[in-house]
Amino acid sequence: MPVQYLRTFTAAQRTEAANIRLGRVLAFVAGAVNAGGFLAVGQYTSHMTGILSSINDNLVTGHVALASTALGSVLLFLLGAATSAICIHWGRRRRAHSEYATPLMLEAVLLLAFGLIGARLEQERLLLLPATVGLLCYVMGLQNAMITKVSRAEIRTTHVTGIVTDIGIELGKLVYWNRHGGHPVRADLTRLRVLASLLGMFLLGGAAGAVGFQQIGFLATVPLAALLLLLAWVPVMDDLLGRRRPDH
Repeated sequence: MPVQYLRTFTAAQRTEAANIRLGRVLAFVAGAVNAGGFLAVGQYTSHMTGILSSINDNLVTGHVALASTALGSVLLFLLGAATSAICIHWGRRRRAHSEYATPLMLEAVLLLAFGLIGARLEQERLLLLPATVGLLCYVMGLQNAMITKVSRAEIRTTHVTGIVTDIGIELGKLVYWNRHGGHPVRADLTRLRVLASLLGMFLLGGAAGAVGFQQIGFLATVPLAALLLLLAWVPVMDDLLGRRRPDH
């Protein structure tokens, strides 16, 4: 794969096409992490709505420890998002090529850490399970904030509620019967294709993550980490080699 093509995925200078390509890859990663993570720890780690709801449910039923774990998951997702924003703005102030690549590098390292923690999860499950859940929530917050900043909130990858909603809106406009004389309603077919591709990549990643975890266990995170490193390494190397970032 040409270096220049790889550079476009996480380069500081963005295009809509590059954002869509990156979004599709990250949707695949998010689907894999969610599905594999569920098999590992019994919880989806990017679904903050469900986790927030579980806090109240567990408090009412007297499961204080579970409520505390859920609260910690939300806070770590929040911390991951904040970390991503800090990395991006720090890189932007330094005019770094790796402004957007740095959060992905960190995510890749943490996914490798998840694999290492998982190797001992069965032996010390009571101690390491909350830490593993928290790690995956942090990773999902990190990734979601990164793609949100990159695309100016037009693309989300770690949850699909908004994607499915937007697909429904466009389908509704597609089948809407336009009467003569009124303002015509037209579906944005380009946006519909993009949304469908994001949803499809999330589903494909979920299938790959579930199968990977069943076949090789926690080592299934290694290909995901390698994929993220592949997308991020060129801008990082540009910075390490002292290449000057263009003004425009």
